[in-house]
Amino acid sequence: QLQLVDSGGGLVQAGDSLRLSCTASGRRFDTYDMAWFRQAPGKEREFVAGIAWTGGDTNYADFVKGRFTISRDNALNTVSLQMNSLKPDDTAVYFCAATLGLLSIRIGAGDYSFWGQGTQVTVSS
Repeated sequence: QLQLVDSGGGLVQAGDSLRLSCTASGRRFDTYDMAWFRQAPGKEREFVAGIAWTGGDTNYADFVKGRFTISRDNALNTVSLQMNSLKPDDTAVYFCAATLGLLSIRIGAGDYSFWGQGTQVTVSS
């Protein structure tokens, strides 16, 4: 098992920044691709950003490109999501997720085996 704990959410105003963190424990963190998903009320869980197990490849949803940055520290077993220029549409529960590393970063929620508990991000206008 890989245990994931999300943190860093909060209530901010439009244009502000937040940094989400996810700390992993259990299995070899450096063999897992990591991703952030989000789920707003009444909507499906959607891919936000992913990073390969090496840290050398990243993938972003179009709606966050240029605003969000995903990073990881394999020595500390952490993955982070720096969110800048937040918009009210970014309001959601954010989840980190893990899947064993393959050739490309997957964007489907069903491809991820381990999940954090989620952290609420609320952006007011």
